[in-house]
Amino acid sequence: MLPVLLLALGALVSLPLTALGLPGTWLFLAGAALYKGLAPAAGLTWVALGVATSLAAVAEMLEFAVSMRATTRTGGSSRAAWGALAGGLVGAIVGVPVPLLGSLVGSFLGAFAGALAAEYSVHGDEVRAGRVAWGALVGRVVAAAVKVAFGVLVAVIVCWSAAA
Repeated sequence: MLPVLLLALGALVSLPLTALGLPGTWLFLAGAALYKGLAPAAGLTWVALGVATSLAAVAEMLEFAVSMRATTRTGGSSRAAWGALAGGLVGAIVGVPVPLLGSLVGSFLGAFAGALAAEYSVHGDEVRAGRVAWGALVGRVVAAAVKVAFGVLVAVIVCWSAAA
């Protein structure tokens, strides 16, 4: 019972990290794999860890795809989509020193700014660039929500396996 509680506690710590744009799901999976390695007879199975890891990888791909798609769906060029992606990454890194929500806000603002600058560089139209930047911002928010949802699913699978 204690190992399941420790895994659940790990999930409760890691999910907010994921929401902040940090690799919380991957840290949780690393901790779960370490636990399984140290206690091979524990209820947690390698199959469950494999499924959870696969879901975490799918979440990463979906985060990328949702962000890119939202930018192009609002009329953005592929340059704007890549600008939103790069801006989101830079913003998350720059925002890390700011307590609590710095990397999340930085990621959102970076996606907006990256798409805005990239789209403006293609068409020179401020209104269009602004519309595309808002699409990129919404896409980044939705992508973060999708990634957190997958993180919850990963945590449930691991904890359920450990409890069995």
